[in-house]
Amino acid sequence: MTPIRVLQVFTIMDRGGAETMIMNYYRKLDTTKVQFDFLVHRPNKAAYDDEIEALGGHIYRLPAINPFMPQAYYVALRDFFKTHDDYKIIHSHLNTFSYFPHKIAKEFNIPCRIAHAHIAINKVSISSLVTGKESLKESLKKIIKLQLKKRVKKHATHYFSCGDKAGTWLFGNTAFQTMNNAIDTEKFKYNPSVSKVYKKEFGIENELVIGHIGRFVSQKNHAFLIKIFAALLKKQPQATLILIGDGPLKSGLQAEAKHLKIDHKIQFLGVRTDIPQLCQMMDIFVFPSFYEGLPVTLIEAQAASLKIIASDSITEEVRLTNNIQFVSIEESAEIWAQHILELDTSEKIDQSNYIIKGNYDIISNTKHMQQFYLEQNK
Repeated sequence: MTPIRVLQVFTIMDRGGAETMIMNYYRKLDTTKVQFDFLVHRPNKAAYDDEIEALGGHIYRLPAINPFMPQAYYVALRDFFKTHDDYKIIHSHLNTFSYFPHKIAKEFNIPCRIAHAHIAINKVSISSLVTGKESLKESLKKIIKLQLKKRVKKHATHYFSCGDKAGTWLFGNTAFQTMNNAIDTEKFKYNPSVSKVYKKEFGIENELVIGHIGRFVSQKNHAFLIKIFAALLKKQPQATLILIGDGPLKSGLQAEAKHLKIDHKIQFLGVRTDIPQLCQMMDIFVFPSFYEGLPVTLIEAQAASLKIIASDSITEEVRLTNNIQFVSIEESAEIWAQHILELDTSEKIDQSNYIIKGNYDIISNTKHMQQFYLEQNK
């Protein structure tokens, strides 16, 4: 039996939330029935490329999409579909930019064109610009996306979302299916032995360990996280901040940590493949994002039995355990620090069963998604 091939569309297959989510599904697929290929829009090799190819997937590279002058992209994509005419399903994870590949996919009569919402973007705010919470470049990107949002449904046939908030933001009143940001629960289940080994390796056995996973981009609000941690250290000097990820703002944040004289208390670990193990050594996960869809990192953190303080801009849908609480993004760094210090981290109680009950375990979700793909190929 030849498997059906689904074309997954991303910007680049680095370790972002949506990319990690689709890889979680890919690893559990029956690839004798369904196989993934990837259409990406950056020339450089990405973190998941080797694994994709090892699983039998192909990676195709197209130029970046210029929303003001998309003609060159359309030409390249038409050339691609002329030589790859066997796809019946195109699953785009580009949010509002899904409009562009779907427009050409429709020309080539690809019958199943999925637009997938991964994020709910907040409005452009003058106050955010004035206070420096958001750069002019970031605000302009938002304006473009908000305009494209009106057109994203034009060429899609199916609408998917990570949750209600992101789906409603992108699709409005149009019905959509939820494709949960499912994880391999067993990998993240709290393991005290792993926690002990990792804390010793990083020299933080006697520290309160604060963690965060995410790209260093303005959306994630790392600058505020650094301020929170600086405020926390004034009351609890035996603390360490673990930052996992990479991105354009990383060097500036490292400089800010040095300026505040707290750089010796922060470990920038970069992009890692051992996320489940690193979560074991954290005590508290802090997530002050300006906006999100439904962050897979918060599902992982709950599976690892971490206490979590998250921005109130994040959907309540992510609450699968009682270990997560939301704090207003408008509150001061000192208030956030106080909330963190009030948490009881003396004992971790296994929370993995709540992830399974909440239908965020990858096994059942993969079976459902695989069946959907197979039905579209009939």
